[in-house]
Amino acid sequence: MAELHIVEHPVIAERLTRIRAIESGTSEFRHALHDVARLMCFEVTRNLETEPCAVTTPLIETEGCRLKRSVVLVPILRAGVGMLHGFTEILTEAAVGYVGMYRDEETLEPHSYYCKMPPGIEDAEVILIDPMLATGNSSADAADQIKREGARRIRFACLIAAPEGVEAFHKRHPDIPVYTAALDEKLNERAYIVPGLGDAGDRYFGT
Repeated sequence: MAELHIVEHPVIAERLTRIRAIESGTSEFRHALHDVARLMCFEVTRNLETEPCAVTTPLIETEGCRLKRSVVLVPILRAGVGMLHGFTEILTEAAVGYVGMYRDEETLEPHSYYCKMPPGIEDAEVILIDPMLATGNSSADAADQIKREGARRIRFACLIAAPEGVEAFHKRHPDIPVYTAALDEKLNERAYIVPGLGDAGDRYFGT
């Protein structure tokens, strides 16, 4: 699949096993999700452009570098907040926008209820965040919204993805690369990812 990056790392694989396990409580789920997000952040941001800048050390002035553009993190509420925690621990300078989406459990169609972006998004590197890429509809709709807000450089980071979701997302947004910790087998009849991990929002917030 074009522009699909599966982030492989032994610690990610071990933490993802904890996240999947039904016996993992809220605390263990949260900590493992934060760990995965932190580790994924390095791969998601690997090709961000930098530019040279001068830096003065305790000894001399030398050349360093800085990110060429600002970074905006956009979690999809509410489950995306869990991964946001890990990303902001690395990208402490990042601004944060929010997209609120919910899925109608009867029709499985996504509905938007909130969108708030920081200024300057049109010039920023934007990372859209959601733990699950299932049908791909919610994530694709969220990408539509941030594009309407002016975002031009977007990448999408998720914890697990279904092949159907990746295909649907790329059909609507072939310009947005997808980063995931795992590509699972399929969707079931209720559009849940299999083997999956259940409802990420419920497990993260203990609801």
